[in-house]
Amino acid sequence: MIDFGHFYQQIAIGPLSHWLETLPCQIEQWKKTTQHGQFNSWQKIVQNLPNITPTDLDLKTAVMAKNEYPLCPKEKQRITQLLKSLMPWRKGPFSLYDIDIDCEWRSDWKWQRILPYLSPLTDKLVLDVGCGNGYHMWRMVGEGAKMVIGIDPTQLFLCQFAAVRKLIGNNQQAYLLPLGIEQLPSLAAFDTVFSMGVLYHRRSPLDHLYQLKNQLVSGGELILESLVIDGDENQCLIPNDRYAQMRNVYFIPSAKMLKIWLEKCGFCDVYIVDQTVTTLEEQRKTAWMETESLANFLAPNNIHLTVEGYPAPLRATLVAKKR
Repeated sequence: MIDFGHFYQQIAIGPLSHWLETLPCQIEQWKKTTQHGQFNSWQKIVQNLPNITPTDLDLKTAVMAKNEYPLCPKEKQRITQLLKSLMPWRKGPFSLYDIDIDCEWRSDWKWQRILPYLSPLTDKLVLDVGCGNGYHMWRMVGEGAKMVIGIDPTQLFLCQFAAVRKLIGNNQQAYLLPLGIEQLPSLAAFDTVFSMGVLYHRRSPLDHLYQLKNQLVSGGELILESLVIDGDENQCLIPNDRYAQMRNVYFIPSAKMLKIWLEKCGFCDVYIVDQTVTTLEEQRKTAWMETESLANFLAPNNIHLTVEGYPAPLRATLVAKKR
């Protein structure tokens, strides 16, 4: 069973200790009331994976684990089948003992785009909001973070994270909790907070920005990545029903408007550091994610529009400081 006891011990002393006033009760409530129908099956898959401590672990340039002696073909096939039972894999890629998990998203491309603009993560306490299966969390550990905590309520992602964690030696610097940002108290404890691919799913985007701000120490850094549209500071798209087949997309501002939102919420030193169109090479179907992907969400004869006729996905990254 996926257990959070060790995490509680890790935060019992330090800036997150007061979180223990609420967190264990939240996790117990989650265990009782919100579990997905397949969660127990996913946990069994994780349990059936071997505990492996790699002789070569690279989290700096990739998420890659190797051993001096390769897995025998039968064991490699068994692990591959177990990992494929946790499909779809959306964020990646992972390379684990010559098993290459080719995920829907080339999340390493996004990481390379934002990395030059981050303050050093060495010895930092980091929060990754909407972390998915934790791919970027491992890259944050690779940059020297003291501890990375991810939150994401999707239970398949929790099991994928647990599977990778088990296969790379049960690293104690990264933890994923099955929570949403609205369930966190104002911790004011993190040096760096990431929110990537979350804002446009929030009914109240300014409330989301305040929630992120409340997790940061004074002077802490926010890295915000979101869908945006081209335009000036007065432009914002509010999709009527779906955007790129997604129902839960509420507000897609221009990057300049998003900068104003951050400043309105009390952030300072706000910079738009990147704007990149999502390509069919960055988000696509693979052998590890076989359902529809970006190619199915764009207009058949015009990749610059979604199937609904809206501008195709453009993503911006902004960096800001808490006063």
